[in-house]
Amino acid sequence: MMSVAAARALRDVTACFVGIGLPSTAANLARRTHAPDLVLVYEAGAIGAKPPRLPLSIGDGILAETADAVVTVPEVFNYWVQPGRIDVGFLGAAQIDRFANINTTVIGDDYDQPKVRLPGAGGAPEIAAGCGEVIVIVRQSPRAFVERVDFITSVGHGRGPGDRERLGLIGKGPTKVITDLGILQPGGGCELVLTHVHEGVTAEQAREATGWDLEVAGDLRTTEPPTDDELRELRKLVAAT
Repeated sequence: MMSVAAARALRDVTACFVGIGLPSTAANLARRTHAPDLVLVYEAGAIGAKPPRLPLSIGDGILAETADAVVTVPEVFNYWVQPGRIDVGFLGAAQIDRFANINTTVIGDDYDQPKVRLPGAGGAPEIAAGCGEVIVIVRQSPRAFVERVDFITSVGHGRGPGDRERLGLIGKGPTKVITDLGILQPGGGCELVLTHVHEGVTAEQAREATGWDLEVAGDLRTTEPPTDDELRELRKLVAAT
């Protein structure tokens, strides 16, 4: 459901910065269904990749073999991401807060001696800052959805309206947070609001899985279940990998 919901969020003729895992599954599913001209950009330098299966890493040879062009990693970030030439970027999170700020660095108050040291930033801060919009994919639980992240690795909406502009960030920031329970989107005050629940999930379940008093949209919707076409193409991708 997470892969399908993320795929539906992608439009045709769009440049999409893709990570491995669910983002790659979603982007490749979108290209095989409603967005055949979606341009997939991978961090290792593949632009316009058209893999026949899901890549195993950003360095999977299948990406370079099927790409329109292969450039250096510095060019990916300096020319494509940072100036805002990528329409959509995908990010994951170990922690995400009510303003969609993301932590992938440390868990705990002490940076030098944290409870858990995470993989770190990678290219995420640039993606969060420069892509036209960001879609976050993360499983929803009180441990991941916290009132305030322990460390801001990638800025979402800071502490509210105007923070991105004050910091000079050119992209819109996170426009959707897609979870295993539903979809959250920033409201008027930039705080995440539950706008959709997946079939069989209640708003109360989503609120219980959130570490703050989650606002629920007045017109809360149920996500449309996967179509036969979406399921068929998704299963083909998984089977080929």
